[in-house]
Amino acid sequence: MLSRLGALLQQAVETREPSVDLLEAFVEHWRGITGYYLETTDERVPARQTDIPWRLRQLLDILAHEERQRPPAEAGRCLEYLLQQRLLETLATLARAEYPSGMRQQVLLFFSRLLGQLQHPLLHYLSVHRPVQLLQLSGDRLGSGTEKEEVQFAAVLCSKIQQDPSLLPYILEGRSILNGQRAAGSPGDEGLQHPPGSAAASPPRRDSNLITCLVGLCSSKRSRVALKARENLLLLARLPQEAGAACLARGSALCPLLAGHLCHLYSAVPAGTDPADVLAMGRASWRSQGDGAGDGGFPGKESLAEFLGWLDFLDELVMGAHPLVADAITEAVEEKFFQGILQPQLLQMSELAVLGATAVLTGTVRQLRAPALLQRLVLFLLGPQRHPETPGDAPHPLRAQLIERCDHLCDEISLASLRLFEELLRKPHEHVAHNLVLRNLEARAYLQRGPEERGPPETDPEEDGLDLEEDPYFTDGFPDNFGSAKNPSPASTSAGKGQVSEVVSSFLCLVPEEAKTSSCMEEGGYDTYVHDALGMVQACRASSASWGWPSSPRPLDSCHPGVAFYEGHFLKVLFDRMSRILDQPYSLNLQVTSVLSHLAAFPHPHLHEYLLDPYLNLAPGCRSLFSVLVRVIGDLMQRLQRVPHARAKLLLVRRQLLGLVPGEQMDHTVLFKGVVVLEEFCKELAAIALVKGPPEGPP
Repeated sequence: MLSRLGALLQQAVETREPSVDLLEAFVEHWRGITGYYLETTDERVPARQTDIPWRLRQLLDILAHEERQRPPAEAGRCLEYLLQQRLLETLATLARAEYPSGMRQQVLLFFSRLLGQLQHPLLHYLSVHRPVQLLQLSGDRLGSGTEKEEVQFAAVLCSKIQQDPSLLPYILEGRSILNGQRAAGSPGDEGLQHPPGSAAASPPRRDSNLITCLVGLCSSKRSRVALKARENLLLLARLPQEAGAACLARGSALCPLLAGHLCHLYSAVPAGTDPADVLAMGRASWRSQGDGAGDGGFPGKESLAEFLGWLDFLDELVMGAHPLVADAITEAVEEKFFQGILQPQLLQMSELAVLGATAVLTGTVRQLRAPALLQRLVLFLLGPQRHPETPGDAPHPLRAQLIERCDHLCDEISLASLRLFEELLRKPHEHVAHNLVLRNLEARAYLQRGPEERGPPETDPEEDGLDLEEDPYFTDGFPDNFGSAKNPSPASTSAGKGQVSEVVSSFLCLVPEEAKTSSCMEEGGYDTYVHDALGMVQACRASSASWGWPSSPRPLDSCHPGVAFYEGHFLKVLFDRMSRILDQPYSLNLQVTSVLSHLAAFPHPHLHEYLLDPYLNLAPGCRSLFSVLVRVIGDLMQRLQRVPHARAKLLLVRRQLLGLVPGEQMDHTVLFKGVVVLEEFCKELAAIALVKGPPEGPP
């Protein structure tokens, strides 16, 4: 009886209280929104103070509830009504009109939640993706107060594209999405689901779309908005499908916009930026927008930080993007930035502009890691040439100009140019070392051909400083295999090559005792130099491991005997600078020796031979690094003889450089500072030779 009574009561309830008609409620809320525009009398009331936000939430709740009650692929009556009556298009139009005030923000939230919450593939419908296209901004609304909603909307679109990459050309190409079918707005297309067509071959669109929206938001002053926009650009660029990549690379304004923004940020960097300030900046990160602002740094620091941060973002894009997109971005950067902006500035005559451009270029070289961008930059700066240079070559104009500026009348420009080349040599790119130096050493034409090649000089084991086997500075704290480097096999001690201990001794003993001061400062040990050299050599070996360099010099009998040796433009400038070490500013000397040390640390056997072998039998008219140093020492000894109390003054200058005593200007200060650098450089070369071990292979 009780069960029968319960069934009767349930039947009565269902008969007298029918379920709510979702479509009727949906239409009622929509009419409430449209009715606002018919009934309102005060146009100054913002949207958030009307019932529009509440009614939009009700529409969304009804759609979500309806979807939960139906099979996944089936559209309910409310969704069909939304599609057929083009409600989204009406909302997008109201949002663009920004009526009432704040309507755009409310519509963006509704679109984001609708696309994010519903599982039905809405973006395939013309009546959805057309208003989506209509709603997207072109990047000119920054600071309008809707940036958060803009980036949230864009992020939802990118998420949908990631799930179905065929949507990308659909969303980007508003007018050509039907791919030859009926034009948008033709009767009878409402609510129809068209399969996405490829628009990769369409001409680039520069009007408002998802790409212009994201690139524009990347410049937002709100760091979270800018970061979210950049992350979503990365997501799009990494899509693996070729059709989507082709659409981004050739069917959108992505690449011109990215490169154009880089040029815009570069133009905001002050022309007279100090190279030392650029170096002090360190590498920038695209995730750390705004870190250079407000900390009281040098003038233009914020602009420089923004430029380097955007460059780092492009670098990240190229490294992770589909090859088609990566190639298109690098091509745009080369055309617009390298050739369009940098080249004219680097080739002009204004010293202030040249100094600033060289400084920022150095920061650019340091920033890049993507092989594709680095390749473009290296070829842009140095040219593709790999054949040996001759003095009468028609050189690559930019390469020639940059090298000549390493020996400029303005010491600041020389210093900045040398720093640029040191940064280039640090990059993991084989063409840099080959183009600058190695192509001129291939034939080993610096060697005297003939049977009279001389070997290493006989050494006196009793002479102080020559028996390095017992010197603890060369062995303490290092692996046992360093001992093997000091005892080369007979095959590696051919004529013209000294054993490691003899090579090290040659550099250490090059500066005469009367010109040495380090031993008086309780810093005469070599352990620090060897540790530093070990790190430098290991870094060079790691970066060149994949370059296929030989382990032994090219046999002389395979080299063309009639080739006249030319050291090349770059080494010529470095050697010329080195020969004037006693007459140049201290900072310039440090930079010249730093570049030469880096070259000496490379594991190529010809570089090792030419820069670190004091016993080469040089061909007539040729010079090596050691021969240049010998000439400098000869000049030094003549000068010191003419300076009263030279050693005491030299010791005082070293103490001043170490900050132990106040700096005081005195006669011959430049000379004494040059002597200090010369002594340190010889110890550095000795340490590099020790770490690298003996040369290998046939002479």
